[in-house]
Amino acid sequence: MKNYLFLLFLLSAIILKSQAQDNSQRFPEFLQCTNVDFANKETCFKNTLTKFVLNNYEVPLEVIRENYRGEIIVIFEVDKTGNFNVVYTDAAYAELKEEMQRVFNLLPQIKPATYNSRPIFVQFKMPVKIPLELNTEDFSTTSQVEPDISEINFQQPQEDDLTNEYDQIQSEEFTRPRYESQINIPLSHEYYSRFDAEFNKIGVNTHSASKPLLFSEVSKYYNFKAEENKMLRDADSWFGKKLWNEHLVQYQTKDYWFTLDFALDLQLGKDFQQTDFDFTYNNTRALIFQGGLGKKFNFYTVAYENQGRFVDYYNRFAESIRPDGGDPAIIPGRGIAKPFMDEGYDYPVAEGYLSYTPNKFFNLQFGHGKNFIGDGYRSLLMSDNASPYPYFKLNTTFWKLKYTNTWMSLRDVRPAVTENGSFRTKYMANHYLSYNVTKRLNIGLFESVVWENDNNRGFDLNYLNPVIFYRAIEFSTGARGGNALIGLTSKYKFSDEINIYGQMIIDEFSTSDVFGGNQSWKNKLGYQLGVKYFDAFKIPGLFLQAEYNQVRPYTYSHNTGVLNYGHNNQSMAHLWGSNFREILAIARYKNDRWYGSAKVIYGNRGFDYNMATNQAAYGGDIYTSERQRPFDVGVKIGQGNTTTSFFSNIEAGYIVNPATNLKLYGSFIYRSFNPDVKTHQNYENTTSWINFGLRTDIFNWYYDY
Repeated sequence: MKNYLFLLFLLSAIILKSQAQDNSQRFPEFLQCTNVDFANKETCFKNTLTKFVLNNYEVPLEVIRENYRGEIIVIFEVDKTGNFNVVYTDAAYAELKEEMQRVFNLLPQIKPATYNSRPIFVQFKMPVKIPLELNTEDFSTTSQVEPDISEINFQQPQEDDLTNEYDQIQSEEFTRPRYESQINIPLSHEYYSRFDAEFNKIGVNTHSASKPLLFSEVSKYYNFKAEENKMLRDADSWFGKKLWNEHLVQYQTKDYWFTLDFALDLQLGKDFQQTDFDFTYNNTRALIFQGGLGKKFNFYTVAYENQGRFVDYYNRFAESIRPDGGDPAIIPGRGIAKPFMDEGYDYPVAEGYLSYTPNKFFNLQFGHGKNFIGDGYRSLLMSDNASPYPYFKLNTTFWKLKYTNTWMSLRDVRPAVTENGSFRTKYMANHYLSYNVTKRLNIGLFESVVWENDNNRGFDLNYLNPVIFYRAIEFSTGARGGNALIGLTSKYKFSDEINIYGQMIIDEFSTSDVFGGNQSWKNKLGYQLGVKYFDAFKIPGLFLQAEYNQVRPYTYSHNTGVLNYGHNNQSMAHLWGSNFREILAIARYKNDRWYGSAKVIYGNRGFDYNMATNQAAYGGDIYTSERQRPFDVGVKIGQGNTTTSFFSNIEAGYIVNPATNLKLYGSFIYRSFNPDVKTHQNYENTTSWINFGLRTDIFNWYYDY
C-alpha cells in the first residue's frame, strides 16, 4: 500500500511540474493568503498550513519520555468545500496519529482549489519531524526554502465519464471508529466492570447510572483502543486476523463506516439432578450490523436465531410465564418460544436502534432493546431483566446534569387480558435526572408511569412532555388511569477505589399508611445499598461488589392488573418481582484476555400458595391484583409461602476476539430453593449445573431466579 501511494504521488508530482505554468489551476487559499500575488499562492498555502500544524501540535508525553526521533507522514485532502480531511497517517506511535488528527480537526474551512474555475479535490503529502524543533522551514510567503508538501494530486472534475465510480469505492484504514461513536456499549456486566473504575474517579463529571452508556461518553475516560491493543495477538493471515482481532467485515471512509459480524452463543451443559434428558444446550447464531453515517448518526442491529433447552428450574420458570396462544414458554430476558425437538425451545430475537447526536447536549435513540438505571448489579427502577421492547430515548447532558427520558411500548401476554387474539398493549414513560452535587456525591431522581390503551387513548400525548411531573398527569387522567412510581438514587465516592451506591423505589403516595407504623399493604417501597471496590487490595483488574436489596409486598403491582410494572410476564425492575430480601457478593478479575467471576446470592422470598384452599395474593407476583390480598395491615416481607433461596456461580473464560467480545468459557452453578410449603409451582429443589460455551457477550443472561 505504501509503495502504491509513493508511485501515485511521484506520478502526481511529475504531472504537476508539467503544468506549473497552467494558470487554470489554483491552490487552496487560506484567508491570510488572499492578497498574495498569484505566483506566491502555492508558497503561502504551504507555509501557512505548516505553521498552523507546528504551532498546534502537542507531542504526546509517552513519545517525549522515550526520547523518540522520527517522522510522521500525513496524507490529506482539501475537498470541494474547502474542508481538510486526513486520508492516511504513518507514524511509529498511535498517539502521534491521533494528535495529528486532532490538529487537522482544528483547521478552518478555506477557499478550495479550482480547475478552470471549478472547485476540485486536491491531495497532499506532508512530513512532520519529531521533535518539532527539527522542522526549521522559513514561514515567509516568499519563494525561499519551502516545506515539503509539494506532492499534489489535482483531481479534475469528471462530468461525463463516471464509469469508474464503482471501482473508486474503497475502504480506507480502519481506525475502530465505534469507540468514539454514539453506539451503545452492550449491557454486559463483565464488560462494564472493565471501565467502571476510570469512569467513577473522584473529580470526573460523569453519570454512570443511566445505561446503556455510549462509547463516546466513556472513551474520554477509558482508552478502549489502547486496552484492546494490549489484547491483540500476532496474526498474519486473513483468517487469523478475523478470528483473534478484527470484525468479520470492517469498512471505513471519511464519510461513513460499518462492521458486520457473525455472533454465537453456543452452550452445552449438564444438570446433575435432572433425569428427563441428558444435556442442556443453547444454539444461537446472530448477525450484528453497526456503523455510522457522518459523525452524528449511528445505527446498530442484531438478529438472533436460537434453539435451547436449559436446566430444569429455568425451564419451569420459562413455562410458568408462557403467553396466551399455545406457545410453551417465554425465555426470560429474550422472548416467546415455540416447541423445538425434545423439550426444547425455539425463540427468535431481534434488537436494534438508531442513534443521533445533533450536538454535545443531546442524544436521541429510537429502537427495540433494553435499558437499565442504577449503579448496582440489580436495579429497582429499570432493569435489563425483561424481553426487548420498542422505545424512544432522549438523553440531555449539560453542566452537572444528565437527564434521561424514555418512552416505551410494552405488552401483557396473559390469557386473562388478551383481546381478540392479540396481546394487550400498554405504555410506560419515565425520566431520570442525575446530578453531580460534588465531585464525590451524585444523586438521582426517577419517575415512571404505566398506562394502557383504555378509552382508545393509545399513547397519551400528555406524557410526551419531557419535563412535566407524571404524577400530576396520572391524577388528571383518572385515579385508575395509570400507575406512577418515584425513585431516588445516590452514589458517593469515598476514594477512587471505593464507591457506595443506593436506590429507593416508592409505589404508593398515602403518607398516613406508609408512615403509620402498622405495616399497611400500601407501604409499597424498596431500597438498595451497595459498595464497589476497584483494584481491590491493590491488585489491578480485581473488582469486588456487595449489594443488599429488599422490596415490600405489592410493590410494582396494581389493582388494575394490566398496569403492573412488567412486560411479557417479566418484571421491568428486579427479576424476583417483590416481597423479598437478598444479599449478594460478586468478584471479578481480568488479566489480558483471561477473566473470571464468582457470584453468591442469598435471599428470602414470599410466594403465593396458588392452591384450591388459598388463592390469596401475598404480594410477590406483580401480575396479581392487590384486591386479592388476605389482610390490610401487618404486611411483612417474606409473607405467604416463605422460601429460602441460595444461588452461586463461578465462571472462567478467555476472550477470543476483543473487537466482538467473543468468549470461550466454562461455568458452574449451584442453586438451592427451599419453600416452607411444597406446591405444584414451588417445591424444594437443588441444582448443580456445569456449562461450557462460546459466546459473543453482548447481553446479560440471568439464571438467578
